[in-house]
Amino acid sequence: MAKSISPSDANNSSNKSNRRSLLLLITVFILPILLAKLALENQWLDLGVTNQGELLTQQLTLTDLGMNEQEFAQQWLIIYRLPSQCPDMCLHSIETVHNSYVALGKDMPRVTPVLLKENIFSAQQNKQLTKSQWQILALTPQMKNLLQGPQVLIADPLGNIILSHQLPEQEQQQTSLGKAIIADMKKLLKYSKVG
Repeated sequence: MAKSISPSDANNSSNKSNRRSLLLLITVFILPILLAKLALENQWLDLGVTNQGELLTQQLTLTDLGMNEQEFAQQWLIIYRLPSQCPDMCLHSIETVHNSYVALGKDMPRVTPVLLKENIFSAQQNKQLTKSQWQILALTPQMKNLLQGPQVLIADPLGNIILSHQLPEQEQQQTSLGKAIIADMKKLLKYSKVG
């Protein structure tokens, strides 16, 4: 004999189905929101920071440094402020930064590498530097005051210094410095219509 389904059984089945649908709906819509909130609060994401160097928070211009903006005629600048002494590590950094400039390829004409130095090189080293594409400027007391310690800076064609790269302490980190400079420069050159 066939078993008949009572109305109360049908209601229970319908209620269970409704609860399941409600739980599924809550899971589909609420769970992603909760996960996104957790990701932001716990900093699981990098929040869109794409520059490799440190963005300067205070305004600094070529004029502030006492550099003649007209001399660089709407060029992007990679400025390397050298330390007071230049041991082998420093020389290697000069080569790394210069190679980063060369790696820009077709964009090289839009960029000028600038070396800010004291009189710390031998005659042979000076001769070698003049063969490269570096624009060599004397490090003035004004520059020393504003640029605390050796670093690589990036300036836009309007004369604003926008990024700073700290020099690595170990030779193995030189490659990372070069890649960081290239990444920042390529991004800036890609999106800039100036220079």
